[in-house]
Amino acid sequence: MPHPRELEAPRAWRAIDFISDLHLQASHPLTLAAFAAHLRHTDADAVFLLGDVFEAWVGDDARHGGSERAVTEVLQAASARLSLAFMAGNRDFLVGAEMLRDCGMLALSDPTVLLAFGERVLLTHGDALCLDDADYQRFRIEVRSADWQVRFLALPLAERRALAARMRDASRQHQRDQQSAAWSDIDAATAVQWMQAASTRQMIHGHTHRPGSGELAPGFMRWVLTDWDADHEPHRASVLRLSRRGLERRAPARAA
Repeated sequence: MPHPRELEAPRAWRAIDFISDLHLQASHPLTLAAFAAHLRHTDADAVFLLGDVFEAWVGDDARHGGSERAVTEVLQAASARLSLAFMAGNRDFLVGAEMLRDCGMLALSDPTVLLAFGERVLLTHGDALCLDDADYQRFRIEVRSADWQVRFLALPLAERRALAARMRDASRQHQRDQQSAAWSDIDAATAVQWMQAASTRQMIHGHTHRPGSGELAPGFMRWVLTDWDADHEPHRASVLRLSRRGLERRAPARAA
């Protein structure tokens, strides 16, 4: 059972936007443009990124070139006008202190309890709760270990990119081989246990690419964030906003 850290939002904040599963990459320029527009034009005080912002992150030295540099510049510009917080997902768990510092982002542990507007909300990426996928959980333990990460980050950048591409291909094939219900949703009983331990009645998570909301058990509500894709039809993108009015889904902000 995790022991989540608590984060109290400043009282002056009026709204917080939650986004996850952007999977930003060079082949998805319109998705990056939509994300950049939201960061430029949202009237929220903070944007919390709950994992898989990047399709793959192979180390903070990648931020100096390619599509990673473009995303880094978007985040740097956004942090000058609003608060940014970042939680690692299964695709970008190697985002490190250098990247966070350069982009002015607060690191969020997974899970985190957010105290805001009189609410206690449990935030998680969601992959740690997909317990039916035993193969993934074994892989997750391996790649989150300090020894694995030290060995991986010691490799040349080009080799890390190639390995990450092969792991993504293997992940896609694994998903195709399984029935979607077996791999894509969280374990409800364990999620409720997390919420009970954290004294929360609401959970926000991403990862599953199945946006929606509903009770996991009587009195325990979960909100699932959507993935973003503005480069293929049908387009997908939305923001979950927390304010004094509660939680509500909104279209991404853009220029008037």
